[in-house]
Amino acid sequence: MQILDGKKAAQVIRDRLKLDTAQLAAEGKKIPHLVAILVGNNGASESYVGGKVKACEEVGFKSTFIRFEDNISERELLNQVSGLNDDPDVDGILVQLPLPKQISPEKVINTIDPLKDVDGFHSENVGKMVQGLSGFLPATPFGIMLLLEHYKIETKGKHAVVIGRSNIVGRPMSILLSNNAYPGNCTVTICHSQTKNLKEICLQGDLIVAALGKPEFLKADMVKDGVIIIDVGITRVPDSTKKSGFKLKGDVDFENVSLKSSWITPVPGGVGPMTIAALMKNTFRSCAMKNFD
Repeated sequence: MQILDGKKAAQVIRDRLKLDTAQLAAEGKKIPHLVAILVGNNGASESYVGGKVKACEEVGFKSTFIRFEDNISERELLNQVSGLNDDPDVDGILVQLPLPKQISPEKVINTIDPLKDVDGFHSENVGKMVQGLSGFLPATPFGIMLLLEHYKIETKGKHAVVIGRSNIVGRPMSILLSNNAYPGNCTVTICHSQTKNLKEICLQGDLIVAALGKPEFLKADMVKDGVIIIDVGITRVPDSTKKSGFKLKGDVDFENVSLKSSWITPVPGGVGPMTIAALMKNTFRSCAMKNFD
């Protein structure tokens, strides 16, 4: 068993971006500017946004963190996003999900300028991904592809099983893994809550992406020897022995599944850092397009 270390792979990407951003600054060109919007006081969301702002500081990006109370109206939030669309200094806009019930995440996502949609959720970017056209890829699936590439994991001809069909991870992962590219060229099966014979399907998987949000759902008796495991899940589980009062668990029973795996991502330290690295790459690319123009 070998670890797909997202921290190490993400550091390589951040180091490269830091050099490239310093070069932009030295040439008197615009440096990337990411704006992160957080609505409410969700602890996990605050941690995620904090990590993104910290990453911006490390690589030399400009970042702006905007917080709104959870009673903000949908119209007011949409107006704020529209204002950022019109700001030429802003390269990337992300609105941290989930949002309060009075706000439609689809409306917010599709109000973001597709050229500033560095989370890769806008319908235009999703459509480009499906058609194999150039656009911004969703940050978590993009990060996973970068991780596979970093460790030179062979994917061609493998049977990839994706557990979960969300628009954020599951669906885009199935598209990217089936692309005629590297990483890619997999035969992909998507499993979800209505899938029959889930265990039997997982046992056929050469590569399994677990993205369903259920702690330690994937057990050792559900995978075959030599499997490659990508654990996207991260859930806060109460733990009175921890200062924080919780511990983080993935969707995979790491202790036992790792014994049968050829490669496996840890939680934390696997997919999470790669999501942020992918977000940074998207933001840099958005800025680079303006510098090129």
